[in-house]
Amino acid sequence: MAITDLRGKKTFITGAGSGIGRASAVAAARAGAELYLTDIDETSLQATVDELGASVAQFAAFDVSDYDAVTAFAGTVHDAVGSLDIVMNVAGIAAWGTVENLEHRHWKSMIDVNLMGPIHVMENFLPPMVKAGRGGHLVNVSSAAGLIPLPWHAAYSASKYGLRGASEVLRYDLKRHGIGVSLVVPGGVKTGLVNTVEIAGVDREDPRVQKLQHRFEQRAVEPEKVADAIITGIVKNRYLVYSSNDIRFGYWWARKFAPPYEFVLQKANDQFGKLLRT
Repeated sequence: MAITDLRGKKTFITGAGSGIGRASAVAAARAGAELYLTDIDETSLQATVDELGASVAQFAAFDVSDYDAVTAFAGTVHDAVGSLDIVMNVAGIAAWGTVENLEHRHWKSMIDVNLMGPIHVMENFLPPMVKAGRGGHLVNVSSAAGLIPLPWHAAYSASKYGLRGASEVLRYDLKRHGIGVSLVVPGGVKTGLVNTVEIAGVDREDPRVQKLQHRFEQRAVEPEKVADAIITGIVKNRYLVYSSNDIRFGYWWARKFAPPYEFVLQKANDQFGKLLRT
């Protein structure tokens, strides 16, 4: 039921054209997975597909915030091969700023892509996994900003905390079906977002801003490190997947009493599960 080996496992990855998504596709292919890929950027997605060759079974470029597009691709996949084994929600965008500088479009885009995008994927791919009864694994890429209230991250954190909340519930809901859940909480990662993230009300050319960005880049890890952590998280059925020890340590302070908390949540979920059987 649990995924202990990716060989031959049908694996869907969003955001596969660049960054963590692309690195995850490469790592999964190396582990022997059968890939189903998407990215909003058709050119970068095609480059990933060309590199991975026969490991890719199906792919299509679309925006995960478009429910109809996600549903259409899911239908194509399910008609061809049935339910999948692993689903990775990696695609995401970022915008930072103080509340007086953030615009409605910032808040909306964060929720549409970072939260509703994964929800669209889960709506379409998880029920067939449950029905198939073979188990599987769900990976949701949140962020350190989904664990810790970082400055200027209100809109971004709204989406990432939301994804964390859904993942934590599903961790317990899906256990009875043999489907593991991993919540990935990377800190700084050297992806295109480092240079393209919009900071509302801030001049990116300001030397002080560039100095902060340089500090961020010094602490950031390569996307391949995050991808390796994700693959390990799947095969070891880890819920929280870290890519840097500073985030692990920071969140430890907030969750010193995690074991009894998790025990009570699982027992409560088991009790609710009995209602389904009656």
